[in-house]
Amino acid sequence: MDVYTISDAGIEQHDVAKLAGLLTDPDLLIWVDMRVCADSEASVLSEVFGFHDLAVRDCVQRNHVSKIHAYDDHEFTVVHAPDLGTGGHVHYVELDQFVGPNYVVTVHGPLNPVVQAHVAARETSAVLRRVKEGALRPRSPMELSVAILSALVRHETDLVAQLARESGRLEQLVTDDDRDDDPEALLEELFVVRQELLAVRTMAAHASATYGRMAKLTQLSEADRALVSDIADRFELVCSIAEDQRDFVHGVIEFFQTRTSTHLTIATEKLTATSVRQNNDTRKISAWVAIIAVPTAVTGFFGQNVPYPGFAAHSGFYVSSAVIVVVAAALYVVFRLKKWL
Repeated sequence: MDVYTISDAGIEQHDVAKLAGLLTDPDLLIWVDMRVCADSEASVLSEVFGFHDLAVRDCVQRNHVSKIHAYDDHEFTVVHAPDLGTGGHVHYVELDQFVGPNYVVTVHGPLNPVVQAHVAARETSAVLRRVKEGALRPRSPMELSVAILSALVRHETDLVAQLARESGRLEQLVTDDDRDDDPEALLEELFVVRQELLAVRTMAAHASATYGRMAKLTQLSEADRALVSDIADRFELVCSIAEDQRDFVHGVIEFFQTRTSTHLTIATEKLTATSVRQNNDTRKISAWVAIIAVPTAVTGFFGQNVPYPGFAAHSGFYVSSAVIVVVAAALYVVFRLKKWL
């Protein structure tokens, strides 16, 4: 847990034991940053600040959606920052804030074990560095809170831009007929990008709704209300851009699937036509084989060395020849009627 005071002179870090005394000075801007919220941190929230038990519980436990609780002298919010995982999974990195009359308390919610600790402190570390460098001088708790949220918005915007570049690369692969990429792997990459954009859009939409609600609170000053309304609009812009980009990726997927389906249909039609021709050729061959087999069968029968009517006589030759002609002609007529020939 880090305790800072911010003034025109800069930023100064203090021992946690002095926190209670610092809070009694209404002219100080105090920033308490808790990297984790274990028992000792939770006791500070409850005993030193006197926060509600439900708000403290929300800091200890993971929250899967953004939320806001407005109290008489402070507001409590929960938002999430995206962190890309593997296979399209996006980690929800939780950031809780208490904004009071002269303080801001930032609590980094419980993390998925696969998420590195520095990821949770990405936005607060960026703001702390700017304050130390003199590039940022917040004069009120809400200015400090909005500065942290602005860093979160910038991260989401950069992430959407990164995913837009990736979707553009995949769109080029889809429309390039000369490439020999694995269609299944290409489609899987498109689905991953779409899922990541959906997650970013969801987080931005939740944050926009949360701070849109805060902007309607009557206890806010006009200056604070303007800051909160602005950050809500910025979250809404990220949500809109991510949604539009997701629609683009969805269109690329539909184009890819439609083109693949069309190619498959054409190939199937060609295969069907080839099969029909092969069947016709097979029927013709079978018909001619049957016709040609007639002379063989008749001559084979009459060629037996067994006496029969017409054996070793001219009449037998004439009869066998007539049988060949008649049977072959009959088969030819039958095959023609069946359209085999």
